[in-house]
Amino acid sequence: MNRVGFFASFIFALLALANSMLFVVDQRQFGVVYALGQIKEVITEPGLSFKLPPPFQNVSYIDKRLLTLDSTDTEPMLTAEKQRVVIDWYVRWRISEPTEYIRNVGLDENAGATQLNRVVRNAFQEEINKRTVKELLSSKREQLMADVKREVLESVRGGAKPWGVDVVDVRITRVDYVESITESVYRRMEAERKRVANELRSTGAAEGEKIRADADRQREITIANAYRDAQKVKGEGDAEAARIYAEAFGRDPQFAQFYRSLDAYKASFSKKSDVLLLDPNSSEFFKVFRGGGAGASRH
Repeated sequence: MNRVGFFASFIFALLALANSMLFVVDQRQFGVVYALGQIKEVITEPGLSFKLPPPFQNVSYIDKRLLTLDSTDTEPMLTAEKQRVVIDWYVRWRISEPTEYIRNVGLDENAGATQLNRVVRNAFQEEINKRTVKELLSSKREQLMADVKREVLESVRGGAKPWGVDVVDVRITRVDYVESITESVYRRMEAERKRVANELRSTGAAEGEKIRADADRQREITIANAYRDAQKVKGEGDAEAARIYAEAFGRDPQFAQFYRSLDAYKASFSKKSDVLLLDPNSSEFFKVFRGGGAGASRH
């Protein structure tokens, strides 16, 4: 039984030793082997690799993929005309030389991202100081990003301690005024729009008054012309009626007198409440009644 336990313990120790000496490098990573704090080997190809067991050798991994660094700084930058603007940008970068990266930058990707953020911001500030806001928003924006990329590459590759990284692309995603200036611009835009709206309303009101005045004038002219034509037709009708009456009455004067007396009676007694104080025997008003009408006069 002791022999079986011994063999089992021995096999277990061998497996533990093999596990500490063998490691797998993923195709997305670099494998860096350290010995007493010094880099002994950088493994760039994926697969199974061998090292001495700890504490003699240790292994760490660094991402070899294309990484993205987004801006997090909201501090404004000054343009050539001293306008304060805030920009958002991103950088696509990768670790190309892991040995130089570890020696001069750090042991992981975060260390490189922190230092790269500072370098990119300084490059943007330098280039934006040379350009106006209009140039930042125009076709020269592409040239700005190219110049920033060139300066960043010079910083990470030049000097006695290259970073061992490669900057693939630098892009601006947004250019905007600082909040206080943006609010001021919006207020000016709002005031300008209100001024234009009030001007349009005033012009519209003036045009409306003009149209209404012209319509009123046309209405008065139309009514006046219609009244004139109506009075003309009425006058012509009255003249024709008078002519017919005169012609008819001229043929029989007594009948004309009788007809006029009937019209007078009709007008005088139009209401039941009308009262006339007259002497029917002596008044000329009732002459027709006393004479028996038009027929009595003839006989």
